[in-house]
Amino acid sequence: MLPLRKILLPVDFSGRCQGAARYIHALAARFEIEVTLLHVVPPPHYEFSSVEVGGAVLDELFATRTEQMRKELSTYLSEELQGIQAQRILLEGDPARNIVTYAHDNKVDLVMMPTHGYGPFRRFVLGSVTAKVLHDADCPIWTGVHLDEAPRFDAIEFRTVVAAIDLGPQSCKTVKWAATFANEYNARLLIVHATPSLEGRAGEYFDPDWKEHLASAARESIGKLECDVADEGDVLIESGDAPKVVCGIAEREHVDLLVIGRGSAAGIFGRLRQNAYAIIRESPCPVVSV
Repeated sequence: MLPLRKILLPVDFSGRCQGAARYIHALAARFEIEVTLLHVVPPPHYEFSSVEVGGAVLDELFATRTEQMRKELSTYLSEELQGIQAQRILLEGDPARNIVTYAHDNKVDLVMMPTHGYGPFRRFVLGSVTAKVLHDADCPIWTGVHLDEAPRFDAIEFRTVVAAIDLGPQSCKTVKWAATFANEYNARLLIVHATPSLEGRAGEYFDPDWKEHLASAARESIGKLECDVADEGDVLIESGDAPKVVCGIAEREHVDLLVIGRGSAAGIFGRLRQNAYAIIRESPCPVVSV
């Protein structure tokens, strides 16, 4: 069974958090979950540097804001998380550092980390707190740019799960997590790999069968992965830009959850290291980075 008991939900009191809570409630129908709502109050910023604000006044403003956040947090998402064991923690300091430290110290199984969009630039920009948590945390991170549009928890279903792999060191871990999750819901498992899109230049010999050669080699490598569940899912291999391939398949196959690999110390491995943020930004469904 997938170890999915302790879930950490960092909150900023936005609609994205409400959507994330609905997904947590949906997971609670299958897993025995306890959730921690964590809000981190950053220290006073330097926006006061151009204004004559005395130290005592600044301290009072910060104390007032902290108390307001503590009061709001005490009842936040009570309706969405009804019936689920939940605790609420308020900390002060750097948000990303506190989230990662809390997750590590409390052996959290999953961080539910809703992120936000940036219009036409969303492919290139990810919220700095989310990016830092993705880079530094050891446990799986569940992200979603559309969580504010999440349906009611009782309408959330997991029918198709994708493990997107680059054949790097994290591939087996990715497939295992996705396969175990899919088994819990009797869902369809797809193993997706994007091969490079190589175009011949004018005057150069270009093998018209290169796609088939690359796909055959990738399929053989997937078959050799030393994980017991690698043969449980259907394998889809397409050539092209990794985010477009992965997210295109996710949309075409009506995928409910996308799982990608992540390195705990050095970011995301292989081709996905360069494309993981774009995948998270462009995915039509939630993404779990393991």
